[in-house]
Amino acid sequence: MKDKNILFMKQAIVMAESGMNSNAGGPFGAVIVKGGKIIAKGYNQVTSTNDPTAHAEIVAIRHATQRLNSFQLDECILYTSCEPCPMCLGAIYWARIQKVYFACNKKDAERINFDDQFIYKELDKDIQKRSVKFIPLMREEGLNVFEKWHQKNDKTTY
Repeated sequence: MKDKNILFMKQAIVMAESGMNSNAGGPFGAVIVKGGKIIAKGYNQVTSTNDPTAHAEIVAIRHATQRLNSFQLDECILYTSCEPCPMCLGAIYWARIQKVYFACNKKDAERINFDDQFIYKELDKDIQKRSVKFIPLMREEGLNVFEKWHQKNDKTTY
């Protein structure tokens, strides 16, 4: 499997360069593998789509879930050209991806002005002390919907 890991990582790096060369976004690429075969690819498309969530990993996850017709990728492996940012890390966990291989690390990304450290610092702060203001509003009404979900018999749990 080691040789295949290298081939899959090379493909993620090719995706990073392809997206960068087409001016789709930053130099990041990803592939998702299931059963030893690539089922989805993605590269960063933040600037070309004006979508701050269009990171390579998110794009690949979206393609994989559509292809598999499932919101969970628990039998999948992600190969990415760089250690995932906090947003992508959250998506990886929500998608239940089994394993992640990455080429560059977050310090490498920081050296080319992609620094996520401020987000990690924000997550450690109490909600009242974050730089973006979070203001509670209409909790009782929100809890009402949560209770309806809790009681719902035909829901798809995840």
